[in-house]
Amino acid sequence: MGSFNNLLKQIFPHQFLKQQKLNVRKIRYAGKKYHCPVCKSNIKLWKPLGYDLPVITEKQIVGGGKRLAQCPVCDSSDRIRLLYLFLKNRTKVYSDKIKLLHIAPEPPLEFIFKHQKNIDYLTTDMNPAMVMEQMDITNIQYPENSFDAIICNHVLEHIPNDFKAMSELFRVLKPGGWAILQVPFSKISDKTFEDPKVTSPEDRERIFGQTDHVRIYGKDYTSRLKQAGFEVEEYKWNADKTLDNPDNYFGLNEDEVVFYCQKA
Repeated sequence: MGSFNNLLKQIFPHQFLKQQKLNVRKIRYAGKKYHCPVCKSNIKLWKPLGYDLPVITEKQIVGGGKRLAQCPVCDSSDRIRLLYLFLKNRTKVYSDKIKLLHIAPEPPLEFIFKHQKNIDYLTTDMNPAMVMEQMDITNIQYPENSFDAIICNHVLEHIPNDFKAMSELFRVLKPGGWAILQVPFSKISDKTFEDPKVTSPEDRERIFGQTDHVRIYGKDYTSRLKQAGFEVEEYKWNADKTLDNPDNYFGLNEDEVVFYCQKA
């Protein structure tokens, strides 16, 4: 079977094979109950996603926890679908000519952005294997005012010096530009909890909810972003009367917030 798949990859371009895979999944999971706006699929269910850990339940962490939230066709999560809808309805990323920095890119969004002719697109990560450039976001190798927009989702909770990372993201963003900086956060904690003495993967999973997390953000996350220079809007989708999402047709997390940051 492996040799047959390798032969297909040699004969057909990657984009064609990916589209055929999506088409097969669309048929398999077809239904009328839900809709994925990312891959435009009408589906009958969401697949399980996330971790079932005591700390996630105890701290009521938004963006973590076991839930039915993954699209069975394109694998988009609830937060990816929210981000797609926010970008479509509240920004001009799909129309205006922009230079976009996408850190640790989510594959469903990366696939879309790569085929947008208006976007000068750069993907980065500490692991260079799957991105265009390797980058440490606490020391970005670009001059100030380099990018019109930045997307950096669920990255800052991995970085010991997150203020330095926020400051670097602010530095390379153009005046008037915007950044979306999503993190998992606790609904019930006023302050962010971090402890540099917690270093082992086992302890980090038990205390922070994942083996490579170094903190749990609290309600002060917005103020931390502001300290780095950003103006911040907390977008709550279920308060947006313009978003047509009856009976949560798009499978969004009721508590998910988009942290929309701008450089004045």
